[in-house]
Amino acid sequence: MLEQSTFTAGNHVPIGHVAEVHGSVVIIACDMLPPLRQALIANLDHETYLFEVHQHLDARHVRAITLHRTSGLRRGMTIYDTGAPLHIPVTTHCLGRLLNIFGEPLDDEGVLETPDFYPIHRRPLPLKEVVGVSEMLETGIKVIDLLCPFFKGAKIGLFGGAGVGKTVLIMEFMHALATLHKGVSVFAGVGERIREGHELWYEIRKAGVLSKTLMVFGQMDESPGVRFRVGLSALTYAEYLRDTLQKDVLFVMDNIFRFVQAGSEVSILLGRMPATVGYQPTLSSEVAEMQDRILSTREGSITSVQAVYVPADDMMDPAVGVIMNHLDTTVMLSRSQAAKGIYPAVAPLESESRLMDRYTLGEYHYSIAAGVREHLARYEELQDILTMLGVEELSVKDRKIVMRARKLQRYLTQPFWTTRSHTGIQGVSVPLEQTLTDCEAFLIGQYDEFPENECYMRGTMQG
Repeated sequence: MLEQSTFTAGNHVPIGHVAEVHGSVVIIACDMLPPLRQALIANLDHETYLFEVHQHLDARHVRAITLHRTSGLRRGMTIYDTGAPLHIPVTTHCLGRLLNIFGEPLDDEGVLETPDFYPIHRRPLPLKEVVGVSEMLETGIKVIDLLCPFFKGAKIGLFGGAGVGKTVLIMEFMHALATLHKGVSVFAGVGERIREGHELWYEIRKAGVLSKTLMVFGQMDESPGVRFRVGLSALTYAEYLRDTLQKDVLFVMDNIFRFVQAGSEVSILLGRMPATVGYQPTLSSEVAEMQDRILSTREGSITSVQAVYVPADDMMDPAVGVIMNHLDTTVMLSRSQAAKGIYPAVAPLESESRLMDRYTLGEYHYSIAAGVREHLARYEELQDILTMLGVEELSVKDRKIVMRARKLQRYLTQPFWTTRSHTGIQGVSVPLEQTLTDCEAFLIGQYDEFPENECYMRGTMQG
């Protein structure tokens, strides 16, 4: 739990009482209206209930969302004003810990002993303190570094339906940041299943990067208010680590679509009229409020990787479109790639980066990436001919392109460190320079006589 002095009614002034309880929504009759987003509390049988003010109904009543279970709530309960928005304990000792939205431990390591608390609702940094996206952030994952590279301080989205490998790829990014760049990671589990959270914690610990990772969970069985705000709690920890450790911080959110869903639930509970496809009318502003805080300074950076569930594999979904508008790099995970055994199941022709240009990448990297895309695109165009007539009907030039594209497709697969306990294959991390050298060799025909199956699930071609 948080320090007992933080959320006990004895330290705060009574502000009113519960007038109505509607599931997670509570209407509070107040002597004086608290501001929006204020944290209110009530105590019952040594348990503390926390509320967040979301609406002013009239001169004496507010509508608030419960941030705990609602059993035990009743009309007439005295409500106390904390005098501030929800705030969490911050300390560098939070690394290696598993916490909930309030900064309370979900592991057995005890409370965070610290006098410092940050509110979860914070303004973005002033523009004069912000620096833009800087140098490339190598991940050691061949297909990512080659075709949709990450940059320090950028926002990256992993798009895909259920079961295509978003969480596995995220775990590999966290491993890469800890081992290659000596940075730290903050993981926000938004609406995670308890099983998923336990597996992720176990795999991160087994991979040896738990000491450089903070995990903040708002689980699927918790109230929509918790799932709606847990991302802000985790982002507050990322901002704190950026400013105190002055390191590269990887802020990971799995899954930001569940943040949108929780916001939709809250909106319905508050009585707002749904907008497009049933989403909340405040969708754009809620997503922007979080994304605008993911910023870097001269002392430290926050690089964000966000898993985005695509409902029914429909990229035209309004929530997907709103999230995509804020991203610098989009990594599309394809079910058809996974069905072919291509892991990571990245769709190379659909994935892209706004920073993919000659000036940012350099002429050599850009030309190799363009050549690989051209080969894979031509292979895709020839699929119907290959299916109906066979490779014998192609021109000599197209046969070479198809052969090289198939080998490149297999070369861009890779065993991961975080899956070696399941696959039995040791993970590999490939430097970008080696990836470019190997791909250039494929494009100019040095591996034309090399068997396709020898290109699959390996590191470098020299390894």
